[in-house]
Amino acid sequence: MFNEAMASDNQLSVEVLMTKCMSVFEGLTTLADVGGGTGKVARAIAQNFPNIKCTVYDLPHVVANQEGAENLEFLAGDMFQSVPRANAILLKVTKAILKSSITIFPANAWILHDWNDEECVQILRKCKEAIPSKENGGKVIIIDMVLSDQQKGADDHEAIETQLFSDMLMMVLLRGKQRNEREWAKLFSEAGFNDYKITPVLGLRSLVEVYY
Repeated sequence: MFNEAMASDNQLSVEVLMTKCMSVFEGLTTLADVGGGTGKVARAIAQNFPNIKCTVYDLPHVVANQEGAENLEFLAGDMFQSVPRANAILLKVTKAILKSSITIFPANAWILHDWNDEECVQILRKCKEAIPSKENGGKVIIIDMVLSDQQKGADDHEAIETQLFSDMLMMVLLRGKQRNEREWAKLFSEAGFNDYKITPVLGLRSLVEVYY
């Protein structure tokens, strides 16, 4: 079940973004993929939108020896300290190695999903400092899970089972949790944002655009 969730998340990160969500990048000239890992998604964006200068921002050991391109660069840093200035900040899934007392295994780490509320607000505030207002084309683009308050059918039941399993792992090994729309809205408000738009894209996973 967990492997299926990982495969689905990988599909979302590139294929779904470049098919269902192309319009979210239209009009941008700069984008920072915060916690962007080795830059798989940023490379796809840079290739499909040559007018967008993409920056992959992650810890020094993650971006070391990564090769950029004409409109793609890698920058080392800590998202809790600062975030590169850009029209849009992208927060999504990235690869991680989770450790427990029993085993070590690869997993998909969701940039906001994996942190508690206080830490999420801290990250979001840094993102707000890095982007212009909505009127000037600024936004934070989040790909994460938005829990539904109502279960609609068998497909939803399977999706919820899969994500709750993932959630338990994250709660045990990290400090994160799943959130519904109300909980997301509370985080956005506390970080200083005043508007958002949620677009469901795959199962419980949604693309969220956040503005101030």
